[in-house]
Amino acid sequence: MSNAETAASLQIIRSTVKFHLGSLLTKLGARSRAELVIFAYESGRTRRSTGP
Repeated sequence: MSNAETAASLQIIRSTVKFHLGSLLTKLGARSRAELVIFAYESGRTRRSTGP
């Protein structure tokens, strides 16, 4: 999902998404969104969706 898609989904502006994404990357030492997703699954913060 792009920053624009995330912003539209959450009804916030794109720069807010970009700011928070950058904060997460820095705090968790991740280099990409993919690493953030892996962290979320491995730490139990999210689980796989079963459908739309």
